[in-house]
Amino acid sequence: MRINFIYFMPIIKENYSLKSLNTFGIDAICEYFAEVATVDELLEVLKNERFINKKRLILGGGSNMLFVEDFDGLVIKINILGIETIKETDEFIYLKAGAGEVWHNFVMYAVANNFGGIENLSLIPGTVGASPLQNIGAYGVEIKDTFYQLEALNLASKEVHIFNNDECRFGYRESIFKNEAKNDYVILNVTFRLVKKPVFKTEYGAIQDVLNKNGITSLSVQAISNAVIEIRESKLPNPKVIGNAGSFFKNPEINRIQFDKLKLIFPNIPSYPINDKKVKVPAGWLIEQAGWKGFREGDIGVHANQALVLVNYGNGTGKQLKVLSEKIQTSILEKFGILLSIEVNFVGG
Repeated sequence: MRINFIYFMPIIKENYSLKSLNTFGIDAICEYFAEVATVDELLEVLKNERFINKKRLILGGGSNMLFVEDFDGLVIKINILGIETIKETDEFIYLKAGAGEVWHNFVMYAVANNFGGIENLSLIPGTVGASPLQNIGAYGVEIKDTFYQLEALNLASKEVHIFNNDECRFGYRESIFKNEAKNDYVILNVTFRLVKKPVFKTEYGAIQDVLNKNGITSLSVQAISNAVIEIRESKLPNPKVIGNAGSFFKNPEINRIQFDKLKLIFPNIPSYPINDKKVKVPAGWLIEQAGWKGFREGDIGVHANQALVLVNYGNGTGKQLKVLSEKIQTSILEKFGILLSIEVNFVGG
């Protein structure tokens, strides 16, 4: 028996506000907007002649982008869901998650099942599909540590490609999808290789301090996750309350010669060794030393508890936040001779 499948074109909305779909809460308007829950729905939108010559923007959780202006084109929100086990060994479990799954929900699924490897990445905003794009990381762990593969649709050929760890070319908040393959693919799902017998990382940040404070002596993925959540909630504003995208700047990596010179002038400057030639300096510390922590101008500013976070208190614009970030960059360059790189992706402007 032959079964004929009928695919329905997702509803296309015009002049649609993206305010609720980006964690900065910027009220940007897109010309056209569509949500897709399957690959077939995505293909239906992409092949529509109405949008062939339009600019396209693929949207996940909107947690790492800043709309500097309205978007004159088509925004496609990826809502592909589902979590499934695709393979299992005595040591590892391979979990595949749809690109539209909320990242923290996926982490909580792993934690609830005692699968280790991503518990340090609890409470990071965004979706599973966006996680490889940035090679998200926190507290000594990055996506590349547990990433197995992903499936992505090539926008030109409309074919699905599988990328393994090496092919993603992960770097510090970097991947092939932010560089040479930027705007060429739509990530459909991501598979992670998690461990059944976790090795815990508690040495980074204040994790061990929180564990000690809470009297936790027996480590577990749940205990580590709880500690990370407690730290993040104490330092970082909730995007549902104050618009933000988490860390706005990358922690700069500088050579040891430059660092040694800075240490003579700023003896308390913190650092984390990368190798024999390079160290990483916390961008938040640099910004705080330059006097920006707690700065506010109208409805935008720098968060009072974490200088690495730029915030929108309500009616700020993306253009205002971009100007503020440029002022901070100039200030840090003049004071420390370090040019901060921006982690957030600007849309427009």
